[in-house]
Amino acid sequence: MTKVHPNAVAPEAAIGGATSTRRTPAPPGEEAAVLTVWRKSLLFNCDGFTVFDAKGNLAFRVDCYASARRRAEVVLMDVAGKPLLTVRRRRLSLTEQWVIYDGDATSEDESKAKPLLSVRRHVSLRGSSKKKALAHVTPLGSAAASSAAAYVVEGSYGHRACAVRDAGGDAVVAEVRRKEAVGDDVFRLVADPRLGAPLAMGLVIALDEMFAGTSSARSLLRRTWSAAYASRSFSMLAAADLLVF
Repeated sequence: MTKVHPNAVAPEAAIGGATSTRRTPAPPGEEAAVLTVWRKSLLFNCDGFTVFDAKGNLAFRVDCYASARRRAEVVLMDVAGKPLLTVRRRRLSLTEQWVIYDGDATSEDESKAKPLLSVRRHVSLRGSSKKKALAHVTPLGSAAASSAAAYVVEGSYGHRACAVRDAGGDAVVAEVRRKEAVGDDVFRLVADPRLGAPLAMGLVIALDEMFAGTSSARSLLRRTWSAAYASRSFSMLAAADLLVF
């Protein structure tokens, strides 16, 4: 039996593949959110994500009916299905780029939607000093007007070992960490309160769209579920433990 529910997180060394870093402390009284991300929707015949908090409660969900090749946007929802963020592919871009919008932007044109962040895939140039960079994150809209920090994503998403840090390279605001003995479809996401768990998950969605198919190992979890089993899993969450057979 393989546990998906997050165990208590012990202090860990710097992410393998990402350089060690000096962490800027979070504001007093606020702690980083530790989430367990399952690269699987609980709905039948859907792709997506199921995200649990540190107590094993369902925190976020992503349910995609369209195949990855046709997908132009992905919606991050809360437990009740309320849209929190829309992650949309930017058309006619020279490099692969996704924009994170506030709320449900699926029915709105880009002139009415409220953009928060732009996530642009890093393009390696010969002689570049940023060999470990995966993507560059730029604030948009009101976030840009408030001089919010720009970020760079470094490490390896395929190995589930990457960090989101400010452009200066010091403060880490989110980390993706491999969860032991489970495979690539289940991993930890640590979100600093300066970025927040929803936006951190929005970045994960963008990275997954950019780097899908780069996982380093097969998942140890079954990819197909029956509706009855999915329903039973929700009841198991109430006991703060999710077991996958």
